[in-house]
Amino acid sequence: MSNPKPETLSTFEFFRKFPDEEAARKFFEGKRWGDEPVCGHCGSVSVTECKDHKPMPYRCKDCRKHFSVRTGTVLAESRLPLQKWLLAIFMLTSARKGIPSTQMARELGVTQKTAWFLAQRIRETWLKDRNDDMDGQLQVDETYVGGKAANKHASQKSGKRGMHGKVAVMGMRDEAGRVIAMPVSDTKSATVQTFVTDHAQTGATVVTDQFAGYLGLEGKGYRHIRINHSAGEYIRDMAHTNGIESFWSLLKRGYIGIYHYMSAKHLHRYVKEFSFRHNTAHVGTMDFIGMTIDRMADKRLTYKGLING
Repeated sequence: MSNPKPETLSTFEFFRKFPDEEAARKFFEGKRWGDEPVCGHCGSVSVTECKDHKPMPYRCKDCRKHFSVRTGTVLAESRLPLQKWLLAIFMLTSARKGIPSTQMARELGVTQKTAWFLAQRIRETWLKDRNDDMDGQLQVDETYVGGKAANKHASQKSGKRGMHGKVAVMGMRDEAGRVIAMPVSDTKSATVQTFVTDHAQTGATVVTDQFAGYLGLEGKGYRHIRINHSAGEYIRDMAHTNGIESFWSLLKRGYIGIYHYMSAKHLHRYVKEFSFRHNTAHVGTMDFIGMTIDRMADKRLTYKGLING
């Protein structure tokens, strides 16, 4: 029996749910606190609501500080209305291959710089993996992300595995279709095998191509199946790497067709955006927004830290 199709939300329905800033604030508060506000400074529930919500909606009776639902989250110090935060999250989940900051800026009515910073802060909330330890039959592969070789100057091209100027990305996909992916410094044996041992339970079956960097996984407690693509082999006893390769295709279509460029400095956020959206494809739009809000606590990313980090 196939899984029920996740409940989606149209842009029209989004604005019916969140017609103004007050509706957006109540939604954020309900997702973060439930029925009772909690001080973002000390965690106390002994709070009072401020008249006219000035200077902030709430004041803690214990630490005597004012706070809002933004306090202690990635939204702290942001002057952007919560309704626009919600719309940005909605756009990032609705666009399967991503949405460029230029388009987000137009739809939010903000500058491109503001839209880019907003999107990076949302991606920051997705960086933390939960239940990272994968088991069963796992597909593992590496790829390179960067400009097309055909568009490079001859001096930039290299005969090595991958191309000069590209960034290596490792990925793992389990039997349920969940993906973990991240940029790595190189594709040397120590690097790719550390990626496997960091994310796969000992005893799991690891399916790879013939790349020599994976040799030795058996000695680390894994069953290793190597698919010989160069000999025309793509599946052996139901073992293959087609799933993780499909994820790479989606990531690269997003790179080429939507973002056009992902800097090496911020590539980990873009890769996480694609894996998080892939892993929550079965989740409805409102649940996706709720999951993102759940992850916003204890996150902070300043613009200076973003461009200098």
